[in-house]
Amino acid sequence: MSDAPTLGALLAAARRRLASAGVDTAAIDARLLVEAVTGASRLDLLAAADRPVAPGAAARLDEWIDRRIAGEPVGRILGTASFYGLDFTLGPDTLEPRPDTEALVEVALGAVRSGRIAGVSPDGDGLRLLDLGTGTGAIAVSLLSKLTRARGLATDLSPGALEVAKGNAARHGVGDRLDFALGNFFAAASGSFNLIVSNPPYIASDVIAGLDREVRLHDPRLALDGGIDGLDAYRAILNDVRDHLSSGGILAVEIGWDQGTAVSTLFGAAGLAEIEVHRDLGGRERVVSGLLPAQTD
Repeated sequence: MSDAPTLGALLAAARRRLASAGVDTAAIDARLLVEAVTGASRLDLLAAADRPVAPGAAARLDEWIDRRIAGEPVGRILGTASFYGLDFTLGPDTLEPRPDTEALVEVALGAVRSGRIAGVSPDGDGLRLLDLGTGTGAIAVSLLSKLTRARGLATDLSPGALEVAKGNAARHGVGDRLDFALGNFFAAASGSFNLIVSNPPYIASDVIAGLDREVRLHDPRLALDGGIDGLDAYRAILNDVRDHLSSGGILAVEIGWDQGTAVSTLFGAAGLAEIEVHRDLGGRERVVSGLLPAQTD
């Protein structure tokens, strides 16, 4: 009779260890780690709980549980994170994409599919997308995966982040429609675009030290720090947006939950119209969008 642990026992033990250590997401974290270390599916965990697990897998899981208890996010442990139904490779120079950011993808998709952007069809034909500070490429890749005729440019200040984003674009079959450029926001972009999106750094500098350790210790500060009031990146983007956003085009940015009014004011000062604040699934303000009106004589 084998002494090897079973899938069910491994999952239960992982869940107990994480819960005992005070990890709020113990159940889902345990499942994700067990699935990854054993190659089991979610269905296997239910229907094949008595399946023996190789001792090597159990030992590796113990190491991963130790790392999770120490505050390392599951995505960092596995090297990938799920976003908008796709898996994205992470890197030390990228944020881990989070579900809240899916609201930005939804706003952008809605603008295209509703015909709000003149000359752009619902499948993205005619769309020229710019993603500022792309990180893993999650936003641009997710959009291009849904808008099969669209083309885009993704920029980032970090060479390491761009390499990760290029790999993710290729992995999801949009690499031939997404170009990449190294530089800070519009400094890396040339030409005009009719949809510009960004999830820029928006955490006030003195708040970062108090963030959860999963973010504070494992996400790059460059992708978090928005300056004294958290609005530096928005000012930089809006200072130059009229040079790159086509008339009738839309700018949409992710914001912190308490920044809707401040960012909307900056949009208005930059000459954007039809400004809207959109909420995420948790009901918090998460995205501000605005349209550049057609110029009149």
